[in-house]
Amino acid sequence: MGIRNKGRDWRFQWSMVMIAAAALVAYNAVANLWLLHPASCPIPPTIPPTEPPTCEPCFGKVSSAGADYDPIYTLDLRLGRWDGSRSYKIFDNVAVGELYSEMSTNYHVCLATQSSIERLHELLRIAAHWTGPISVAVFVAGDEMRLLRAFTTWLYKCQPEIYSRLALHIIMPAEKPGYNDGSLPKWARDCDVIPLPHEERKAETVAWRARHPYPQNHMRNLARKNTHTSYVFLVDIDIVPSTGMAEALNQFLDSSPKCPLCAYVVPTYELDRRVAKFPANKSELVRLSRSKLAIPFHRKVFIYNQFASNFSRWEASGGNESELTHISHNVTNFELLYEPFYLASDTVPAHDERFLGYGFTRNSQVYEMFLIGYQFKVLSPIFTIHWGIQTRRNRPLWREKQNENNRKHFETFKKELFARYRKDPLHLLKRPQQAKKT
Repeated sequence: MGIRNKGRDWRFQWSMVMIAAAALVAYNAVANLWLLHPASCPIPPTIPPTEPPTCEPCFGKVSSAGADYDPIYTLDLRLGRWDGSRSYKIFDNVAVGELYSEMSTNYHVCLATQSSIERLHELLRIAAHWTGPISVAVFVAGDEMRLLRAFTTWLYKCQPEIYSRLALHIIMPAEKPGYNDGSLPKWARDCDVIPLPHEERKAETVAWRARHPYPQNHMRNLARKNTHTSYVFLVDIDIVPSTGMAEALNQFLDSSPKCPLCAYVVPTYELDRRVAKFPANKSELVRLSRSKLAIPFHRKVFIYNQFASNFSRWEASGGNESELTHISHNVTNFELLYEPFYLASDTVPAHDERFLGYGFTRNSQVYEMFLIGYQFKVLSPIFTIHWGIQTRRNRPLWREKQNENNRKHFETFKKELFARYRKDPLHLLKRPQQAKKT
């Protein structure tokens, strides 16, 4: 009798152990399912029970309505890095298109540019002709940050082909930092409009901007240093490349011997606004030039800006859309105030950030390249265009004031260059530099 009772007790205990083990296995299975598919991503009721549920659409997403269409919504404006004077805060790669890295591998040249909110829409013209990667630095102050968010959202939603090739960077002033408050304007998700964000700025932001110089060289350095190609083509936001230039430069660089101290100059023209269409090729641009509907960049404002490129020789060399990109001629009459748009390795000197606003911002950097020994070589048949012919009477008075301030900085700058390179080929130290309008 005692033996039978002991047998029953043993079987009862073993059953309890098995039940507990089964319960533990079930608990672990449920827990694992919960971890893999948390409540924040519920399984849609339309998915049949036989299909494994997925959380991929919401994995790692920001828990904010509309964040999918606002690429820089999560930017923490308390972070960033300071410039050398702690006057500006810098944010690298705040929005990067999905193809930017891949294109930076497949192309030899990245176009780098910089812009304020006022001219940001000009980016669309550049991107329509330049099919490679683009690195763009944008200056924002106050409520301009919200408008930049809106424009980036519009690009993401309405111009995905352009957005996919972009890397966007931001600089904001310490004195009037940007802020993210406020909802985005309706046009941020309206693909039937071409937005002009600056038209919605607050009056106080516009007034502040009018009193403070634009940090062009900070912007140029930021755009340049976030490129990842072998060469950089640095232009201002209102300089539009000729069609197919990215591919043409790929072919040119593939077939050209390596030249570490070469800077390849791309001729730049101003186009009369009466011209309805962008010149299809060099031949058409030369015809417009002969009709005075296209002139060398800054010809009427400050002739020395591009004079050393020798546009007459470039036009006389011929060339059309079927001709491969090649070197037309070398620059042989370098001048102090020469400011070509060129492509080169990013090993060229940085743009000196003491120069703020207008005047001596680009030519100071090009002059240092000249001291190092860079050769400037003019390319054909590619070119760039600035829409509208500029005249001195259209220049505001504040621009000349900024030019005068930068002239004073240049007096120090040229002495520093002499101390660094022990060269003064243009004899700048023998006389003070006269104030020039640039």
